[in-house]
Amino acid sequence: MPQLATNQRLPDQCRAQPPARQPHGVSLGHRTIVAPGYRARVRTTAASRTQRAGLAGAPAVFVLLWSTGFVGAKYGLPYAEPFTFLAIRLLIAGALLAALSVLTRSPAPRSGTQWGRSALTGLLLHAGYLGGVFWAIAHGFPAGVSAVVVSLQPVLVAALANRVIGERLAPVQWVGLVLGVAGVVLVLAPGLLAAAGLPVAGLGACLVALAAGTLGTLHQKRHGDGIPLLGGTAVQYAAAGAMLLLAALVTEDLHVRWTGQFVAAMTWLVLALSLGAVLLLLVLLRRGSASGVSSLFYLVPPVTAVEAYLLFDETLAAVSLLGIVVATVGVALVLRPPRRWVDGAPT
Repeated sequence: MPQLATNQRLPDQCRAQPPARQPHGVSLGHRTIVAPGYRARVRTTAASRTQRAGLAGAPAVFVLLWSTGFVGAKYGLPYAEPFTFLAIRLLIAGALLAALSVLTRSPAPRSGTQWGRSALTGLLLHAGYLGGVFWAIAHGFPAGVSAVVVSLQPVLVAALANRVIGERLAPVQWVGLVLGVAGVVLVLAPGLLAAAGLPVAGLGACLVALAAGTLGTLHQKRHGDGIPLLGGTAVQYAAAGAMLLLAALVTEDLHVRWTGQFVAAMTWLVLALSLGAVLLLLVLLRRGSASGVSSLFYLVPPVTAVEAYLLFDETLAAVSLLGIVVATVGVALVLRPPRRWVDGAPT
């Protein structure tokens, strides 16, 4: 066998080639079989990106939907008294959520404790908060003033969150809360200046709504994570609807004029608010801080003012536009992730 000289090079086809990178699949003629693990990783990555994008837009969608509640109330309350109106809305929403839970095979609350906690959240967040605001407006309390009163909720939530659920706010977030209140006052300033002789009963109802909304938010944040979303919310609505129906039986005549405008308002409030916005609120509470989620309510009066300007030809003064900017800056500061310090330097 002939020997090669030491300086003679091997042909290219005889040289050792680097190992080829293993593909994510095996080629069989015109087909490629993709490894199942790789395909699963691709699907998981795509799903994660979609989920992150959806969660990023959830606060804006929530504010937009929640703000339309005041528009729906303006269309619907002339045809039914407030407790009757809310009882019908919540009982319908509860029945729809219960049916959806059965169709999707979502679990119900797993214990008596979860049933009780869901019912208490419903009594606070829906019967107490909504019932107080709707009763006040229906009895002549200005909607703008009621919005300012209940806009103090984020401040109360932040003040109690440290003691109740161990949340702490940075100084810049407290500045954001103050700006949020200031922005709401500026947005509603023209209407507030025109309001005179405020009924004491209406103010009391708004204060009840403020306390109920604050306590309901903290209770849901502390106890709601382990409760199934659909089943737990259905229980919330059933409890709140039953309480409001009882209040209507005692204080109202249960008369409803089923006009086309009333049916349209009720349909929107059930589907967009009670199903869409409230479920979004509960998801946001599970994933974010109680103070941060509550601060989103600062944006509701500004968005409602813009909607009233577009739908009802209501005026939008320059001071209101300034208030929209101030409230938006305030919410941005509250939602800003807190800075962490590592080795004496911010990260």
